[in-house]
Amino acid sequence: MADSISLADKLATFGDYWSPRTITTFNDCDVMVVKVKGEFTWHKHDDTDDFFLVLKGHLDIEMRDRTVTLGPGELYVVPKGVEHRPVAREEVHLMLIEPTGTPNTGDTATAAARKLA
Repeated sequence: MADSISLADKLATFGDYWSPRTITTFNDCDVMVVKVKGEFTWHKHDDTDDFFLVLKGHLDIEMRDRTVTLGPGELYVVPKGVEHRPVAREEVHLMLIEPTGTPNTGDTATAAARKLA
């Protein structure tokens, strides 16, 4: 990587929700930023954990047996195979890290297309 990456600058390049943007790769993983608001679909990832780092706002990660609430600077890793749904009552900015090609819904048929920031 030739230059540093400003997460704020990358987040400023788009306004749509639930559409992650890959900003770089790291050991066969995509490092992404995303803006979210509202409820995402219930889903799980059978083959990989799901990493969430809140940059701005507050995010609830609902699981069938509990809810984890995150604020700025906090992260949570949903273990593989655990059904979950992120919920943002306000606009939230996140960093996500997952193996390249992982469908954001856990299902390639319903996953958002990968975009670059």
